[in-house]
Amino acid sequence: MIDFGALYRTESRRVLATLIRLLGDFDLAEEALHDAFLAAAEQWPRDGLPHHPRAWLVGAGRLSALARLRRRARFDRLQGELARQMEESMQSELDTDAPAIDDDRLRLVFTCCHPSLGADAQIAVTLREVCGLATEEIASAFLVKPATIAQRIVRTKRKIREEAIPYEIPGAAELPERLDVVLHVIYLVFNEGYAASSGARLTRGDLCAEAIDLARLLAELLPEPDVLGLLALLLLHDARREARASSTGDVVLLADQDRTRWNRAQIEEGLGLLRRAWARPPVGTYTLQAAIAAEHARAPDSASTDWGQIVRLYDLLLIAERTPVVELNRAAAISQHRGPEAGLALMDALLERGELRDYRFLHSARADLLRTLGRRDAARAAYRRALELTTQEPERRFLERRSREVEESC
Repeated sequence: MIDFGALYRTESRRVLATLIRLLGDFDLAEEALHDAFLAAAEQWPRDGLPHHPRAWLVGAGRLSALARLRRRARFDRLQGELARQMEESMQSELDTDAPAIDDDRLRLVFTCCHPSLGADAQIAVTLREVCGLATEEIASAFLVKPATIAQRIVRTKRKIREEAIPYEIPGAAELPERLDVVLHVIYLVFNEGYAASSGARLTRGDLCAEAIDLARLLAELLPEPDVLGLLALLLLHDARREARASSTGDVVLLADQDRTRWNRAQIEEGLGLLRRAWARPPVGTYTLQAAIAAEHARAPDSASTDWGQIVRLYDLLLIAERTPVVELNRAAAISQHRGPEAGLALMDALLERGELRDYRFLHSARADLLRTLGRRDAARAAYRRALELTTQEPERRFLERRSREVEESC
């Protein structure tokens, strides 16, 4: 039996990227994608799985789009012209000289990250169209309301269409200046996979794999130090993903993880990429983060972790990228290196500034430190606040368990 759910998860974004290239329209491509999967669900159980399912879906989607344009041509002459042009190019754009389908996702990333679009718009539309994240998931990454993200995506897609932004990977002269946003988008996709913002699962392996795949394509295209650093970072984190949850799906903290479950092949590849990136200064932000991840990967157990070196790396990262989240992560490292009081003081200062007031990880990190220090009332309040902000079930269970343990210790 064909598992269409699994097929949709693995192929839909690739098929959509190619349809957008062929059709030149986001909305028409999304309609064509759904039509193609409906046709597959009807025909494949009867006729069998085709030799090249992705190519079949692309072809079916394109034929569906052509039929839609023909129907609309009865009322709109422009739609008729689009249908004529599509018919003329039906063969030439799918021949062996056409861009490889596997590269279409990367082309779509660069289209969505065109410099004529605002930075927030670039990231939002890429997360939606390339990676298929729900509006609520993207809103969580931006720490804004879903309605704001929905409006931003609609406006951005309209601008791409109206300004005929090209669907292509930029040339060598333009590529470096457009790289930062693309790297950031890939990083955000991985983060949503590694620590899902909502839902029943702690992680989403499909998004982690998507981000790593895009980072690999980008590293082949442009093996710059921070591109290699990003790929190293993703591999080093993803190596730990399977150990982050128990057999029942509950959170397992880094200190308690079974390190024999870490993927050693990914760690070795990540460390090799890190060495290449580090050898070519200046050292970028993703390379610094990869160096921090490498300290965890090298430690045979939690007690052996070199927290002093991790704090020093965070000091460098703060110089390069002073953001509240980096400050929070540094504070957590300081709590391990210098003690919970030192880390808590930094987190309290962050909370007082207000920038991370609604960031669940700040409240849960504070709660853990307060619990360690025996400040039970404050710990309970911090756990409650973290629970109010959490929409992910494994995190909720973890925080509820910690909160109960504080109650029971009174």
